[in-house]
Amino acid sequence: MKKHIPFTIFIFFALVWLSIGCAQEGSNESEIQDTVELPDRESLIPADAVKMSPENDALPPELHSDEFEAPVPLPYPVNTRGAEDSAFILPDGQTLYVWFTPNNRMDVIEQAQDQVTGIYQFEKQDDGWSGAERIWLADPDEPQLDGCGFFQGNTVWICAVRQGLEGMHWMTSTFENGQWSKAALADFDPTYEVGELHISNDGNELYFHSDRAGGKGGLDIWVSHKVDGVWQEPENLEKVNSEYDEGWPALNPQEDELWISKNYGLWRSKKVDGVWQTPELIVSTLAGEASLDQDGNVYFTHHYYEDDQMIEADIYVAYRK
Repeated sequence: MKKHIPFTIFIFFALVWLSIGCAQEGSNESEIQDTVELPDRESLIPADAVKMSPENDALPPELHSDEFEAPVPLPYPVNTRGAEDSAFILPDGQTLYVWFTPNNRMDVIEQAQDQVTGIYQFEKQDDGWSGAERIWLADPDEPQLDGCGFFQGNTVWICAVRQGLEGMHWMTSTFENGQWSKAALADFDPTYEVGELHISNDGNELYFHSDRAGGKGGLDIWVSHKVDGVWQEPENLEKVNSEYDEGWPALNPQEDELWISKNYGLWRSKKVDGVWQTPELIVSTLAGEASLDQDGNVYFTHHYYEDDQMIEADIYVAYRK
């Protein structure tokens, strides 16, 4: 379903599909039982891990638009010496979700079992961001990998690996009574080959990337419309796509901008007379997976490389002027 993907999480998933996808069945209880003593997420960061910054970055993000301030990394505790990826900002700009692993060089089975790798929540404060709070969508003592978090209202969609399920699956969870429910399978037709996604505010448009047949080449952006509660056959966004990979779609809250990752940069398509237009480059290099708040500020992942090896990854933001 995915190829030529520079972002770490799907490298993990591709291997884990083969490793733990057919493991024993897990619990069927709907609520998560937090009964184990969990390690601190930073305790598993290797002692020799280097904290990167714009000052020692050979390929910092480069802005190609005068609509934004120059991109800057978010401060600690959001960014650490570990790898932060797949940011999702709620429209009000007050809550941020980030995928984290302490060691991108760790064996994927270790990551699935380290009780640290996963999705974390941060709250905006006057002096920065709150401490990290782990989002548990399965029992902590079960091997698991959760990523691609898309949050809307009290619901989250994730791409997940679980015991008893072969391969990666889209799953959903709801937040009720101060707790996330155990994630359950989502309702996407498997023939649609849904990759990372964004769902419209009214819940009736599903944007996603896929290399499914009928596209222009590599990953393309597709949209499926919900009619009478059923997702319809996906349509290719022809003006948005090209022979290159286009992935990680994200709508702004006003839904007149569609952001994608392409050629290791962030691109934006605008909607004109109801039609998405050819994207324009906004941020390069090694920038991807945009998420926007209601003020148009763009949160994204930036990867640091040296000698073709990824050192770490951080969450950056480009503030709208």
